[in-house]
Amino acid sequence: MADMVPASRIGRRARGRVRHAVRIAAILMLGFATCFLAGFGWFSGHVSRLSTPADPQAADAIIVLTGGQARLDAAMGLLASGKGERLLISGVHPAASRKQLQIAMGGDSALFDCCVDIDRAALDTIGNAEESAKWVEEHGYGSIIIVTNNYHMPRSLLEMGRLLRDARLEPYPVVNSKLDDGRWLVKPQALRVLFTEYNKYLVALVRSVLPLRLQHGGLSLADASLKE
Repeated sequence: MADMVPASRIGRRARGRVRHAVRIAAILMLGFATCFLAGFGWFSGHVSRLSTPADPQAADAIIVLTGGQARLDAAMGLLASGKGERLLISGVHPAASRKQLQIAMGGDSALFDCCVDIDRAALDTIGNAEESAKWVEEHGYGSIIIVTNNYHMPRSLLEMGRLLRDARLEPYPVVNSKLDDGRWLVKPQALRVLFTEYNKYLVALVRSVLPLRLQHGGLSLADASLKE
């Protein structure tokens, strides 16, 4: 029949559509990879340039997220210097006693006894934010100094800011290794830490937009009662 299209022409059209779809997918993947790597470069450069304030602004209280002795020492130093009236140590291992923690942190035992609270419930940064929010609300604090490592600070502020929207958050980044000259590019360990933290930061960004919560089986939409 005159109006019938040859099978060869139909085949060419189908192959053309497939090639077009593959080309579009490749462009999208390339664009995603470019944005991802550019974001990683910005993130790494940003956290590498963070420095510990010489004289931070005083706040109502101090919260330190466990993860290293330097963080604890810095937080105790801030408390001793009067930068906050009370300190919360969030994410302490359940097996660590209060006395063991006080000895590890040194300083004035009387100050530790009167002005340091310990959170053992938090298991990750999300838990740190949740337990910290309860503590801040209980005491009615309006300004908080957040103490954690420089690479961990952006995600910590993001998670804390989701739950402490009415509080002023003052970052106090602890710097273990100076990498502000780009040396993180040639240090495998630093590169690995930054890359891992960058991916966690992206997940936290998604959490700030979508009502997601972590479960043992993965991510799920949060119940309406849990939405901010």
